[in-house]
Amino acid sequence: MNHQEEYPAEYLADILSDVKTIAMVGASPDPTKFSYGVLRVLHEQGYNMKPVNPMETGNKIRGLRVFCSLAEIDEPVDMVEVFRASKALPGIAQEAIDIGARVLWGQIGVYDEEAARLAEDAGMRVVMNRCPKIELFRPFWKPKLGLGI
Repeated sequence: MNHQEEYPAEYLADILSDVKTIAMVGASPDPTKFSYGVLRVLHEQGYNMKPVNPMETGNKIRGLRVFCSLAEIDEPVDMVEVFRASKALPGIAQEAIDIGARVLWGQIGVYDEEAARLAEDAGMRVVMNRCPKIELFRPFWKPKLGLGI
């Protein structure tokens, strides 16, 4: 798949409807950071969020335990969402493969062809340079209205 072109709406919708547990690599406890806002919205939409940030290990973000690494997470992870520099993506892709994740998602500005090839060769679906928070509210997805904020 060419990750520099638009993704088919069905591809993104299938991913966002299939995944239940999302590990967010680079999650921040700072409410002014974009990763915090994305984690908040995904969590409020019902996803089982697993923040990953070695600098925050053992602490909590929005009441969620923060893990040091993907390998430390104590349950299956469906999707690994990455809020890190693109150069870190190949290593994170390998870690995602090692834990059996099914999707590798690079946040806006996070893109690496080597990571995409690595993940796809392992059978993973890959999205790069996109935000799941934004994609959730595109016309192809019906939001879960009525949830408390």
